[in-house]
Amino acid sequence: MSDAKAPAAAVHPRRKIQLVDFLLSFRWIIVIFFVLPFSFLYYFSIYLGDLKSEKKSYKQRQMEHDENVKEVVKRLEQRNAEKDGLVCTARPPWVVVGMRNVDYKRARHFEVDLSKFRNILDIDTERMVAKVEPLVNMGQMSRVAIPMNLSLAVLAELDDLTVGGLINGFGVEGSSHIFGLFSDTVVALEVVLADGKVVRATKDNEYSDLFYAIPWSQGTLGLLVSAEIKLIPVDQYVKLTYKPVRGNLQELAQAYADSFAPKDGDQDNPSKVPEMVEGMIYGPTEGVMMTGMYASRNEAKRRGNVINNYGWWFKPWFYQHAQTALKRGEFVEYIPTRDYYHRHTRSLYWEGKLILPFGDQFWFRFLLGWLMPPKIALLKATQSEAIRNYYHDHHVIQDLLVPLYKVGDCLEWVHREMEVYPIWLCPHRIYKLPVRPMIYPEPGFEKHKRQGDTEYAQMYTDIGVYYVPGAVLRGEPFDGSEKCRQLELWLIENHGFQAQYAVTELTEKNFWRMFDNSLYEQCRRKYKAIGTFMSVYYKSKKGRKTEKEVQEAEQEKAEQETPEADERAN
Repeated sequence: MSDAKAPAAAVHPRRKIQLVDFLLSFRWIIVIFFVLPFSFLYYFSIYLGDLKSEKKSYKQRQMEHDENVKEVVKRLEQRNAEKDGLVCTARPPWVVVGMRNVDYKRARHFEVDLSKFRNILDIDTERMVAKVEPLVNMGQMSRVAIPMNLSLAVLAELDDLTVGGLINGFGVEGSSHIFGLFSDTVVALEVVLADGKVVRATKDNEYSDLFYAIPWSQGTLGLLVSAEIKLIPVDQYVKLTYKPVRGNLQELAQAYADSFAPKDGDQDNPSKVPEMVEGMIYGPTEGVMMTGMYASRNEAKRRGNVINNYGWWFKPWFYQHAQTALKRGEFVEYIPTRDYYHRHTRSLYWEGKLILPFGDQFWFRFLLGWLMPPKIALLKATQSEAIRNYYHDHHVIQDLLVPLYKVGDCLEWVHREMEVYPIWLCPHRIYKLPVRPMIYPEPGFEKHKRQGDTEYAQMYTDIGVYYVPGAVLRGEPFDGSEKCRQLELWLIENHGFQAQYAVTELTEKNFWRMFDNSLYEQCRRKYKAIGTFMSVYYKSKKGRKTEKEVQEAEQEKAEQETPEADERAN
C-alpha cells in the first residue's frame, strides 16, 4: 500500500502475535458462509419493501407518515422522566453504520421506535425538493430520483447511509465543493421535540436556531421524522477524467486543489469548476485525481467514447480501477450516473480487502461479487468484544475535515504517524452562517482569499483515512489510542474537525475545543433536551456510558456554562 521503507527491527521490535490475529485471519469463513448470504437476503427484503412503498401514492405515504408521527408523540408522553432512562431510538447498537461506540444503549434507556420512517414522501419537481423520512438511504433515493434525471444535491457514496444519519451526523460527496455538506442541502426539518411538540424548522422561521443546531448533534436535540432536501437536475452519465499525479505529499495536495479550485478565485464559474471531484493518494509520492461532468446518453455513445457500466458485480473495485491511471496515464470514460454515485459501495472503499483478502480477485468477483457488499451491521454483529477492541487498536477509520490549504500538512502528519494508504480526498464547503453551529469556517478566512475560498464559504477537504497502519502491516507495535489522541489535537490546533461516527479519544474539554457548543447548548435548554436526550459528547465518547455517569453529566450541563477548554496540544 505504501512504498515507504520499514524501519529497522532493532528500532521497532516485532509486535506480539495474539489469538485474535488468528481469528481475524479466518474471519472470511464467517463472512462468506453467513454475512454475505444474510446480507443479500436483507438487502433484497428491503428492496421489496421499498417497491411496495413506491406503489403507494404520495398522499397515502404522507397520511401514513402523519399517523406514525402521532405514535412517536404518544410514546414520548408515556415516558416517566423520574423512572425511565434517557430517550434513544430502538435500533440495536450493532445496526449503526460506523465505528462509534454505542454502549450507552446497554444502560437503562427509553426506546422510541422509528423503524417505519423509511419512505420517500414526495418528489416536488417545481420546488426541486425531495421530502423524505430519516431511514431513507442513498441507494433507495438514487434508484427513485435518477430515472427522473434528478438527484439529491449531495448524494453520499455508500448505499446504506441514511438521510437521518447524514443530517444528524455528517455527509460528504463529490459535489460538496459546490453544495457543501449533506446538511447544507436541507431545506426544512420536521422534528419531534422532547415535550412531544412537532415543529418544522427552516433557516428563516421561528425555529431557525434548531435548524442550524441539528447537524452534528447526533439526534440529541429531538427526533427527526422527515426532511426536505434540495434536488438538482442530472444527466444519464458522468464523464470522468482520471489524472495521475506524482511528487511529494505537498505537491500531491496542490495538484488535488488545482483539479477543482481555479487559481484566479473564480470558484463559482461552472466553466472552470467540475461537477464532481475526488482524489486518491496511493502512497507518499503518487495519486490519482478524478473530475467529472454530467453527460447525456447521446454524448456518451458517440463513436470513440468509452462507457464503463460499473454497476456490474464482476467489475474491478473502483479504487483499483482508478489506480491503473498511474500506469496507463490520463484517460476518460463515461459511467452511468447511478453507478458512479455508488462506486465505492461494493468494496466499502478499500475496507473490503480486510474483510475478504481475495474479494478483489476476478474469480471471486465473477462468482460471488453479486453478494457484495456485506451488510456493515451484520459485520458488527458477528464481532466479539476482543475483535472490536483489536480494530480500535490496530486499525484506523477516520474522516478528517481540514481547510484546503492545510491538506498537504495533514497528509504529511498521517504518513509520519500512521502511514495509511490509500487516502480519500473529497472537497467541501463550510459556509459562513448568520449563527455559529458546531462546525464553522476559520474566523476571517475571507480576507486571505485562498484558493477555493469565496466570500461566503471556506473550502475544506474530507481526508478519509481508512485501513491498517503501515507499522501493523509490518508487525510492529502501534498504539492506536495514542495516535488517535495526537491526531485529534492536531485537528484542534489547525481548525479541523473529526467525523463523530469514528472512534474518538477526545476528553469533554477537547471535544468542545474542536466543536462550538454555544448554539447547541442554547437549543438544548430552549427545547428541553437536557434530561431527555443524551448530550452529543457522551453519545460520541469512547467506552461504556453508565447511567450514573450520564445523569451526573446532564445535571452538570443544566447548572453550568460551557466547560473551559484549558487543555492544549503538546
